[in-house]
Amino acid sequence: MIKHFLNLEWKAFFRSATLGKSIAIKILMGFFLLYFAIIFSFAGFFMIKILGKTHPNISPFVAFNSFIFFWILADLLFRFFFQKLPVMSVKPLLTTPIKRSSIVNYVLKKSIVSFANFLPLLTIIPFGITLMINGNESVQTVIVWWLVLILVILINNFLNFILESLSAQTELSFLPIIILTGVLFGLNHFNIINLSSLLSSAVMGIAHNPLYLITPVVILGVVYGINFNLLHKKLFLDSGLKEKIKEVNAANLEWTKNFGDIAPFLQLDLKMILRNKRTKSSVWILVMGLLYGLFFYPQPVYQNATWFFMLIGVFSTGIFLISFGQFIPAWDSGYYKLLMSQNIKYEQYLKSKFTLMAFSVVALFVLGIPYVYFGYKVLIAHFVAAIYNIGVNTHVIMWGGSFNRKKINLDQKAAFNYQGTGAVQWLIGIPLLLLPLGLFALICFLINFEVACTVIGVMGIIGIVLHPKLMKLITKKYTASKYQMIAAFNQES
Repeated sequence: MIKHFLNLEWKAFFRSATLGKSIAIKILMGFFLLYFAIIFSFAGFFMIKILGKTHPNISPFVAFNSFIFFWILADLLFRFFFQKLPVMSVKPLLTTPIKRSSIVNYVLKKSIVSFANFLPLLTIIPFGITLMINGNESVQTVIVWWLVLILVILINNFLNFILESLSAQTELSFLPIIILTGVLFGLNHFNIINLSSLLSSAVMGIAHNPLYLITPVVILGVVYGINFNLLHKKLFLDSGLKEKIKEVNAANLEWTKNFGDIAPFLQLDLKMILRNKRTKSSVWILVMGLLYGLFFYPQPVYQNATWFFMLIGVFSTGIFLISFGQFIPAWDSGYYKLLMSQNIKYEQYLKSKFTLMAFSVVALFVLGIPYVYFGYKVLIAHFVAAIYNIGVNTHVIMWGGSFNRKKINLDQKAAFNYQGTGAVQWLIGIPLLLLPLGLFALICFLINFEVACTVIGVMGIIGIVLHPKLMKLITKKYTASKYQMIAAFNQES
């Protein structure tokens, strides 16, 4: 059965409309993973020397185990934000004689084959080998210790999916994991309960007495069983068709009629933002973007770093442009085919997106005017960044949207949700952020702040002046990609 599932996933991958991008992303991710693998491996081989310098009065084995508690917390946080349950298209399988339990078991077992599970092994295995070579611990102790940590890794793996499942229904789904890890860290930090010492003693106790291995095995069985039950209950053809009764707050969008022929599209976008979980949660991202400067400007080290003002300005005034614009037209992927079958002008559809993003830039700049408290140069940089966002970044991000081929489910949470993310979203960051920052910093160093602002501002003004022509070019690109996007959005993401 596992071979059959693997064969289906192999075919789905190579028959996907986004095959080229998927391969490119996997190659790019492969380099990153190789980089981290090398770092963790070197850390494992040199861990005894590192711990000898940081903890000279205790054995390396005891010193390493004292950090296991903190590793577990960090691992849980990392997994929650970056590791998702492996996805496979199961609905077609539910009409076949394949047991639901087989599907669930396959998905759960597939999650074990994750780089997040193998990465710690690249440290603990070399470290264990050096412990045996140097005679710090016996071979049996190290092997049992390896087994304990492998079980801990797997427990964390399945515990993460439980936490994700339980918190997925909340708007701020990341708060439960933040609160949980924060409370545990606080209990340990303030010596209310010395969790790091207790866990260290437990791990070393099991390592020296293999009979106690039954404890983590039982815990692993429990978390696996909970995951199995959670997934098994949701695995029905009609699980997404159950009626949901909720009160709808109808916003008054009559004011959008002042925008003429793009008003229907503006209303559609605003309703989508206000009514769907993923887009509605993005409001918090706007707040974070608006307050982004407060992380830097109050610090003396940044007050004289005028070259850095541009990055904060572009990000602060363009946070909505970036978070919303990078997924155009994937936001409408659920009904994109219907939308494109209507008698509408593509340019109107795109113009409404531009108007919404440009309006957000102006609004965020106005709301960010109090940043003048940190100096007039900050306000000037933000003003220039806003012009650049409207004139350049809006067009760049809309042009990049013509390459989007990944569907987005609007009912899913927004926080750390990478659905719809492809190579385009990563590459688009170069002209959006790195180009203005690099150019601004270069001119600041070579000439001065005022000339740098002038250059960036002029670039934005040129973009605004050329807006009609740029929109025609962008519209042509979208029109040429229209049927490719329709075909891609019809596939499961």
